[in-house]
Amino acid sequence: MSAHCQLTGAKPGFGNNISRSHRRTSRRFDPNIQHKRYWLPSEGRTVRLTLSAKAIKTVDTIGIEAAVARIRARGGKV
Repeated sequence: MSAHCQLTGAKPGFGNNISRSHRRTSRRFDPNIQHKRYWLPSEGRTVRLTLSAKAIKTVDTIGIEAAVARIRARGGKV
């Protein structure tokens, strides 16, 4: 599963774990990615989106039609 949000574009961040002795090792900060199905009334079908937790709240606020329009405007496939 790709750690990438279709609506917000959230991707993993990278950094370091720092031990007590101050040795550094690579680490990755993944966004909270979920698969969610929504009914799209204009097309009469369900769409399966890969969204971050923040994007799910955004869809609840603006509606699925506006969210799909934003994804398509970014060049994403729905």
